[in-house]
Amino acid sequence: MKIKTRLTLLFTVLVASILLVFAGVIYWSSSQNREIEFYEELEKEAITKAKLFLEAKVKTNTLHRIYLNNSQIINEVEVAIYNSSFELLYHDDVEIDRVKETDEMLTSILKLNQLHFMQDDWQVIGMLYKYDGKDYIITATAFDEYGYTKLQNLFYTIIVLTIVSLLVIASLGTFFASRALMPIKKMISEVNKITATNLDLRLSNEQNKDELAALANTFNEMLNRLESSFDSQKQFVSNISHELRTPLAAIIAELDLALNKENEKEAYVQTIQNALADAKKLVKLSNSLLDFAKASYDPTEIVFKEVRIDEIILDACQKLQKSNSTYKFNFLIDESVEEEEMMIASVNPYLMEVALMNLLENACKYSDNHHGTVSLFNIRGRLVIKIADKGIGMSAEDIEKIFKPFYRGDNGKYLEGNGIGLSLTKKVVDLHKGTIAVTSQVNKGTEFVITL
Repeated sequence: MKIKTRLTLLFTVLVASILLVFAGVIYWSSSQNREIEFYEELEKEAITKAKLFLEAKVKTNTLHRIYLNNSQIINEVEVAIYNSSFELLYHDDVEIDRVKETDEMLTSILKLNQLHFMQDDWQVIGMLYKYDGKDYIITATAFDEYGYTKLQNLFYTIIVLTIVSLLVIASLGTFFASRALMPIKKMISEVNKITATNLDLRLSNEQNKDELAALANTFNEMLNRLESSFDSQKQFVSNISHELRTPLAAIIAELDLALNKENEKEAYVQTIQNALADAKKLVKLSNSLLDFAKASYDPTEIVFKEVRIDEIILDACQKLQKSNSTYKFNFLIDESVEEEEMMIASVNPYLMEVALMNLLENACKYSDNHHGTVSLFNIRGRLVIKIADKGIGMSAEDIEKIFKPFYRGDNGKYLEGNGIGLSLTKKVVDLHKGTIAVTSQVNKGTEFVITL
């Protein structure tokens, strides 16, 4: 069921329920008032007839004629008068006698002074009347034709007005539901226009401060993130294509030259060595891209363990020295690390080792002496890793961009690399909810500080 239909039904049912309760109360109140008013009329008629019979001494025949004449026009009140001994003194119509007074009824009237009850649709009263020091029991009954007619007309009026009101309420409910849902309909139309090719489109919120405006703003923020992600992905794919094309083109060129002419053994060996070097570049690039993808996973999908950071650093140094024996490292543990437990952190060992290896390799690669220094600190309960070198350093402009994928600064133009290492390191540190900062001066060296 659509929201518009649901809102219309809820609005109609709610207002209709209130209307029906209101109408029911009016009808019930009118019915009660009619009954009470007619009992009062019966009492007045009974007293009037008793005064005519007892005080005015009007003859019984005269009273009968009045009763019969009135009965032909209206529903005349039928009155009976008894003395305290339950002897019938007067009755308007003994042959019909609608009340059928019994000794039990007359006794109750004598005790209670007054009695009201219904006999089919006829209302009956019984009352005690005192005259000349004597008690008389009077009963009176009549059918309130006029009152019932008014009540019936009220019932029909309520039915008609209720039906008309329900139709009006349903129409108004549909109208107001449509008006209320108009912004959502507009939002749906705008969302349907947004595709992968026009992620720059945004939902209009017309500066409102309601829940729909908040929804539109949230959706727009999501589109901003998606657009940024798409742009980054396009740039990433473009950079990958460029990085892969260069070594592949070099391998193909080397092999084509070797096939096109006969060379001596040394030339073939040189060609194979060049192709092998380019193939290693491809492998290194592929591994970097794979690590970059791992670092981009959802944190809930990555396993974290309590490990010693100093052991990860030692493993990273050993692996780098195996790949390049000229690399040398100084490993210092500050006095602030008083206990071994202070070097333990919850990390993903593989990703943290990759991040540290990138920084350690850069420290050696960009230093003339291929020398790097690693220091461990504990500052206010947080583990700090500092990796420094005395190499060629970086400019302020490069420092602002070094964590972007595939960016290579001026200091890397003449050294091998693919521009993924530092961006990968930043992702790994962010994944571990840590921070990384860099300070550098040209020709004086660079210092990276990781806080976990």
